[in-house]
Amino acid sequence: MKKSWSILLTMVLFVGLLAGCGSKDSSSGSDASASDKGDSKDKKRIALVLPEKIGVNPFFALMDEGLKKAATEFGVEVKTIESTDPASIEQNLRTAVAEKYDLIITATFQMEDALKKVAPENPDVPFAIIDTVVDLPNVRSVVFREHEAAYLLGAAAGLSTKTGKIGNVVANDIPIMHKYITGFEEGAKSVRPDVEIFVNYVGSFTDPAKAKEFALLQNSKGADFVAGLSAVGDLGVFEAAKEKGFYTSGQDTDNTGVDPEHVVLSQLKSTDTVVYETVKDFTEGNYSFDVRDYGLKEGGVGLTYVTHESKSPLNDFIGQETVDKVKAIADDIIAGKIKVTNALEQ
Repeated sequence: MKKSWSILLTMVLFVGLLAGCGSKDSSSGSDASASDKGDSKDKKRIALVLPEKIGVNPFFALMDEGLKKAATEFGVEVKTIESTDPASIEQNLRTAVAEKYDLIITATFQMEDALKKVAPENPDVPFAIIDTVVDLPNVRSVVFREHEAAYLLGAAAGLSTKTGKIGNVVANDIPIMHKYITGFEEGAKSVRPDVEIFVNYVGSFTDPAKAKEFALLQNSKGADFVAGLSAVGDLGVFEAAKEKGFYTSGQDTDNTGVDPEHVVLSQLKSTDTVVYETVKDFTEGNYSFDVRDYGLKEGGVGLTYVTHESKSPLNDFIGQETVDKVKAIADDIIAGKIKVTNALEQ
């Protein structure tokens, strides 16, 4: 009899142990990043739906970082959904809706068509799209004044070039890229009116080999500074600069650490900041469906050494004198003394 009771007691304890394990929060990764902030059923849930995988393109990696930082600080559950190909973009957006996320954030012109289908079908779901404008009553659009930072980059290149020839290797011949090209040209010619500027279009955001070809071509024509404006393609521009000994710049994040001898500047775009502030507004009840515009004044764009510090030492090709002059230009843009052309408004 004692043996029977012993077996029964053991079974009861075992079942109790299993029940205790089953009630444990099983969420993992970013979904559990705010688990210490309160009951999960009361937390806001926010999804970031990206048009491609987070790889070497810093634009999307920064967004993911901003989302995770916001999750920690504001006690929200977050999830990043990466699209493996263009065909999966709309489905991923619909998945986020079906999973009843309280706010769905997405980004770039690649998501526009899908958002224009899904948002009107779900008028009670709040959305945000970064880096483009979708004019719908339940969508907040966040854009950047990239032309302001491009003006600074062009001015720095114009002041630094020894040959009087500089270049741009650009991802695609599309409207948003002309914000960069126009700003760069205006900045360069403002400090050196006779500067010659080469422009070539890669035809892709993910083709380092083609970007490298164009960088080498521009250098062969005399350009001693070639700006990388081709996203992942910038890696090819960096390779070309190292092989031939000319100078270049990167985009979005500080790329100077890749090769400080040749990658001497980076035009910055703080996608992490705008994602963070979008989540902040939503969690604090300040969310509105409008267009938010981030430029030099708001810290949304910038240039290494000029508006932001860098861990890499300043290259002599640029030099402190040039940095000081470009800082003054940045102050004039912020003060409204210099008006940089926005190619999208022409």
